[in-house]
Amino acid sequence: MSETLAVGGPEAPPRPPTPTGRPINRLRLARLRDLALVPPIIALLIYGYTLKPDVFLTKSYLVDTVLKYQTELALVVLAEALVLIVGKFDLSLESIVGIAPAVAVFLVVGQTSMLGAPWPTWTVLPVALVFGALIGVFNGLLVVRFKLSAFIVTLAMLIALRGLQLAIVGGATISNLANRIPTIDNLGSLRILTVPLSIWIVVLAFAVGVVVLGYTRFGRSLYAVGGNPDAARAAGIRVERVIWVTFVVAGALAALAGLMLSARLGSVAANQGSGMIFTVFAAAVIGGISLDGGKGSLVGALTGVVLLGLIQNVLTLAQVKPDQIQAVNGLVILVALVLARMTSGKAQD
Repeated sequence: MSETLAVGGPEAPPRPPTPTGRPINRLRLARLRDLALVPPIIALLIYGYTLKPDVFLTKSYLVDTVLKYQTELALVVLAEALVLIVGKFDLSLESIVGIAPAVAVFLVVGQTSMLGAPWPTWTVLPVALVFGALIGVFNGLLVVRFKLSAFIVTLAMLIALRGLQLAIVGGATISNLANRIPTIDNLGSLRILTVPLSIWIVVLAFAVGVVVLGYTRFGRSLYAVGGNPDAARAAGIRVERVIWVTFVVAGALAALAGLMLSARLGSVAANQGSGMIFTVFAAAVIGGISLDGGKGSLVGALTGVVLLGLIQNVLTLAQVKPDQIQAVNGLVILVALVLARMTSGKAQD
């Protein structure tokens, strides 16, 4: 009889590995990572209340000032999070925020006969979404078929699209859209149950994203491709198609974000979306999305957006200068890297 049996029975079988191959305690830490930003969010709410107790925690301020002004950023963060999870980058999203609504609006109100313009006002939304998706198709073509670096490709697209946007709007601003295009007016002013439509759009988009990533084969494929594309391909996943579809969805989401921004401002500016990608990456990183691919959740990304929005508003109430607010955002990212090390055992490098 073996020594194991002599001391009281057969040896217990080893604990089966989790579906992802990680120890159970690591999984629990990863789940806590989604809620890691909740304490600082609560702290900011309390601090903001001490600054303006009669204003800050009111529904009108939180909904119409804090949340509504973050809806466009949230959609672009959602788009970038999907691309990062699949292991790629898309820097062109900020230019899509500007160029997609510019093209759609130009075909409706621009002084041109190009492509049979002027088009009916209802075409603004589908044209913007299709244009953003087509940019995603082109990015995917260069990255998937020609095996080019996603970082370099999308950086080049960012610059090219910015130049095209300037050419379309003539270096000026297409204004007074609320009166000229009813579709944009509704997108910017319509409320459902007293909550702006843009907030409902973001909630629905993130809810769909969470369901797809967590409960569908395609969503699991994103994590598999981002974690190890060779292993994913060996498992029968069509890696190239997954990456391509992700770029297309990201482009459409960025276009929708741009149209929502134009609806809120009532115009399409020549520099719309400029510099937005830095804040997008900041929100994604502090929300736990890994730059290495294959890790992160949309819930964490959404909390990153809320945190940055609260920081912006609280520091503005505290009369902090804009350049100092940027310094605080940089510090927040560094703190997020420390949190990533503590909760996942690996920094976001």
